[in-house]
Amino acid sequence: MSFTDIRYHIVFSTKGRRPFLTPELLSRIGEFIGGIIRDHRGGMLVAGGMPDHIHLATTTSPTVSMSDFLRAIKANSSRWVHETFGDLATFAWQDGYAAFTVSPSVMPKVIEYIRHQPEHHRKMTFEEELKALLDRHGIQYDERYLLG
Repeated sequence: MSFTDIRYHIVFSTKGRRPFLTPELLSRIGEFIGGIIRDHRGGMLVAGGMPDHIHLATTTSPTVSMSDFLRAIKANSSRWVHETFGDLATFAWQDGYAAFTVSPSVMPKVIEYIRHQPEHHRKMTFEEELKALLDRHGIQYDERYLLG
């Protein structure tokens, strides 16, 4: 028998960083994404964000690849937005994402960070936030691909 505890902090934006995610939509899409995650043998710990991006704290199964996991989340949630909100026909997620592994001892801090996105973004833009996360995790990046 195998035992795992795989936790992620996942971040991605709307295409072109368009401010589609109203507080109501962010709440509802977070719930919908939670269902997608459960369907893929994972768990949603918290979802939150700002009008142009979303943060997810999740658990995942070792049998699901991150790329398949995110493809399912983004494709299904985008389809749901189009079917549920007729006025959001141009809604789309960016092509890429950032995903960071998180230890169980640090996850409570990540959850609080996600829950307090509005306060955090009074001091920092999304691009500054993403760069800081990538730097903190030692991930090299080309700034041309941070524009959504």
